[in-house]
Amino acid sequence: MALKDTLKQKIEEHRPRITKLTKEFGKVKIDEVTIDQCIGGARDIRSLVTDISYLDPQEGIRFRGKTIPETFAALPKAAGSNYPTVESFWYFLLTGDVPTQPQVDEVVAEWKVRQAVPQYVFDAVSALPIESHPMVMLSVGILAMQKDSKFAAFYNSGKFNKMVAWESVYEDACDIVARIPILSAFIYNLKYRGNKQIAIDPSLDMGANFAHMIGQSEEYKDVARMYFILHSDHESGNVSAHTTHLVHSALSDPYYAYSAGLNGLAGPLHGLANQEVLDWTMKFQEKYCKGVEPTKELIKNALWDTLNAGQVIPGYGHAVLRKTDPRYMAQREFCQNTPGLKDDPLFKVVSMIFEVAPGVLTEHGKTKNPWPNVDAQSGVIQYYFGLTEWDFYTVLFGVGRALGCMANITWDRGLGYAIERPKSVTTAMLEKWAAEGGRN
Repeated sequence: MALKDTLKQKIEEHRPRITKLTKEFGKVKIDEVTIDQCIGGARDIRSLVTDISYLDPQEGIRFRGKTIPETFAALPKAAGSNYPTVESFWYFLLTGDVPTQPQVDEVVAEWKVRQAVPQYVFDAVSALPIESHPMVMLSVGILAMQKDSKFAAFYNSGKFNKMVAWESVYEDACDIVARIPILSAFIYNLKYRGNKQIAIDPSLDMGANFAHMIGQSEEYKDVARMYFILHSDHESGNVSAHTTHLVHSALSDPYYAYSAGLNGLAGPLHGLANQEVLDWTMKFQEKYCKGVEPTKELIKNALWDTLNAGQVIPGYGHAVLRKTDPRYMAQREFCQNTPGLKDDPLFKVVSMIFEVAPGVLTEHGKTKNPWPNVDAQSGVIQYYFGLTEWDFYTVLFGVGRALGCMANITWDRGLGYAIERPKSVTTAMLEKWAAEGGRN
């Protein structure tokens, strides 16, 4: 059965569950909101629904119920690789089913048809000043494709039917996830390789083809596969996923929605963090290691110097997680299993910080979570393989995050979720309720 047919069956089976919850249990309370949550960015308020992934504070991310190691183990592997293809993961995100190899091959073949980026998109990106941030180029490139949106065409056709609206969202979503690595490779070559473009290799899967198009090594094909899967989704409350959901809830098509999501991803408190961690780590290495082998004692003293100077340790701590980010551990395992990388001086510093920092931060006592997040590791891998252009790291994040965002909004339309419209209150109201001990 084709992926779209399987997805249709699953959406139709899922709809009655939403209807029953709304009609029979709509008044059941599942949480309470405090003043600090209201002021502090709606942290931990349970008000979004997604079955694509769930972030447990102790366990970390689960994709469709599976942990990262379980996901990597279950999915069919790319030829000659220990990692699955991104295409197999896309099938899994959309349906919750582990695909067979023939089903993966079908998605790979479909993406080959969809991955041709129109020339006008390349022209739009090329017209920007070359100094433009690559995330600006990516957002503009995605938005430039909007004129061909199948969802927008369906809405404007006069035959719009919300029960089948998900099908045109699915078409746009598939086009976006197939094209975004091609667009991203074009941006990399435009900005950093003198516009020396490399043509698509139709024999390769998505991750391998991306590596090929930016002139990377065989080893980097697995980096791309791993990186795009690990960064795909992190519940729907993070800025990029939530922004995409919010914009699409107004029935803006997927191009509008994901362009907006990318703009959120570009923020220093979200996707930009990886390059900031790398910058800090390299300066830390230069200041404290100076060519010597990093020892626990050396790193411990250096971290205390950092904290006593009023600085933070970037890459440590997370808004939700209260343990080491499993995405960090997946990347650490890759580094340890890659000859050359495991002996790289910068990785050795990162590795030793991982061994020492949690104890130092716990003793320091000013952090709720002394464990590393995904950003503490990812930049080092890219730098080792020659992607030394830090500004591009968030583009890589954006390629992966497209998978989760597009899977989520396809299901949003499939289940007919409403436009998002939270209720605001005034400061005076909060002050009144604070004085009264709560809202009566």
